[in-house]
Amino acid sequence: MFDLLLQEPLTEEALKQAVTLAQAANDHGVAAIGAGLAVIGAGIGIGLIGGKAGEAIARQPESTADIKSNAIVLAALVEGATFFAIVVGLLFALK
Repeated sequence: MFDLLLQEPLTEEALKQAVTLAQAANDHGVAAIGAGLAVIGAGIGIGLIGGKAGEAIARQPESTADIKSNAIVLAALVEGATFFAIVVGLLFALK
């Protein structure tokens, strides 16, 4: 395929198509990077929530139920924000 490109000069239409395909591939790559960063951020956030909840339970064992319920609510909020970020990334990729 590359030999064919080297032998014949590219027409203006072929160059336009190549640029369009390159831009589309770049948009998909950027969207994938954004979705990946959102997932990494969510993992870090939920890990911190769990770690701090464990520390809080160790300090105040009588408050275990309250701490657990608050940690679950916070983790759910982080997950919701992550799903929103992934959907936005997919929307940009599929535009």
